[in-house]
Amino acid sequence: MKSLNEPMILLLSGIVLLGITAIHPHDYPTWWMEVAPIFIAVPILVATYKSYTLTPLLYRLLFLHALILMVGGHYTYAEVPLGYWMQDWFGFARNNYDKIGHLAQGFIPAMLFRELLLRSSPLRQGKLLFTLVVASCLAISASYELIEWAAAEMIGESADAFLGTQGYAWDTQSDMLMALIGAIVAQVLLGKMQDRQLDQRRLGGA
Repeated sequence: MKSLNEPMILLLSGIVLLGITAIHPHDYPTWWMEVAPIFIAVPILVATYKSYTLTPLLYRLLFLHALILMVGGHYTYAEVPLGYWMQDWFGFARNNYDKIGHLAQGFIPAMLFRELLLRSSPLRQGKLLFTLVVASCLAISASYELIEWAAAEMIGESADAFLGTQGYAWDTQSDMLMALIGAIVAQVLLGKMQDRQLDQRRLGGA
């Protein structure tokens, strides 16, 4: 697979999968709320592809994040089969698929913020960059929790499928903890790979 064509393949695959998850979801209001970030992010990525092409690593991660949102939107986060399998395998008291979503909410935006800062600011690899990326991810996580709170206030009980708290009193705090862990782990595991791809892009004149 040529890297030049890979973003298009990911885009077309994502459109097909989005359409599949829209077929008989748990309920359409929840599906729309869960996949809304895709409808915001994808047009931006398409519009900026030629002028601000991202690394292959980042496109793959964004595609993965979209898949997580699609699956959560189709089943609702509290009823995704993978979460039930995890519940059986590990003895969890609840369906924890939403924790995968919040881990990704830190993991994948961390690589996005890191790439944007390295390419568009004077920052370079180091503690300050690492800290700012983590702080940015926590800000995104906190903002999302505020959105969930606003949805609960406006919609009432019908927002339960969107919130996915399953009666857990510390759901908000644990969601933000997962985002924090994701932001740290992503930079530790994938930072050097991202740096190599950015160096290749610079050498290639992109």
